[in-house]
Amino acid sequence: MEILWKVSLTNYTFACKEWGFFQLINHGVCNSLIEEFKKEIDEFFKLPLEEKQKFGQLKGDIQGYGQMFVVSDEQKLDWADMLYLITLPENLRKPHILPKFPPSLRNVVEAYSAELKKLAMKLLNIMARALEIKPEEIETLFEEGLQSMRMNYYPPCPQPDQVIGLSSHSDGDGLTFILELNDTQGLQVRKDGTWVNVKPLPSAFVANIGDVMEVLSNGTYPSIEHRGVVNSVKARMSLATFLSPSIHGEFGPAPSLLSSGTPPKFRRIGSLDYLKGAFAQKELAGKSFINTLRI
Repeated sequence: MEILWKVSLTNYTFACKEWGFFQLINHGVCNSLIEEFKKEIDEFFKLPLEEKQKFGQLKGDIQGYGQMFVVSDEQKLDWADMLYLITLPENLRKPHILPKFPPSLRNVVEAYSAELKKLAMKLLNIMARALEIKPEEIETLFEEGLQSMRMNYYPPCPQPDQVIGLSSHSDGDGLTFILELNDTQGLQVRKDGTWVNVKPLPSAFVANIGDVMEVLSNGTYPSIEHRGVVNSVKARMSLATFLSPSIHGEFGPAPSLLSSGTPPKFRRIGSLDYLKGAFAQKELAGKSFINTLRI
């Protein structure tokens, strides 16, 4: 089964409610910037291992080149290389990663980061109006929010049915933008218990609702469980950009949505405590973490 939801900035309410994901066209991000970033990421993953390891994860940290959610030497790892970095706020950047990138890669990351932040805030404000949430209830949470990027390289695998590129999970952020970097498909979303292939459109963003937005909308916009599968002969590359709440705030269902007849479905939590809990998971496992917030 394959699905191709494509929407503009003004037409996605149904997709948010029923699927938790959509492909975003007419998004306003310059195509030349997108193509330049694709080229730079491709060149990064082609570097010798010793060069990539200069940007490796430090002990106890997830930023850098390596793997995420690794808790033992015995566990089964995802079939993927990845580079994860926090891009905003700037004071959370690791000095051995983005500042040490080659100038061409560093410059395109900076430009792309700024464009995706503007796009995310525009989309979140449209969502607020559609949900009838006071705009400031979203702006306050995300304007100084945490933006991060994960660059993924999934090598070809001779036995693709025996491995998983990226384990099934929902994103713990508010909103995610996925950019496919080549023509190898591999993204799947879970709908009514069935895994559905996503056929990416050229230069479109696959946008998906994260757990934070499900909480903010009091369940109206559900986060989507998704995974990455691998190909037997071709590599797949993708770039995910995440927007999470400011680490200095707290969140729960938007107060303007609540009433005596519409009680909260989730408890409130400090953003920093939430992020620590999300990244402390032993493994990616569906929507298990958001379930800890349900009332």
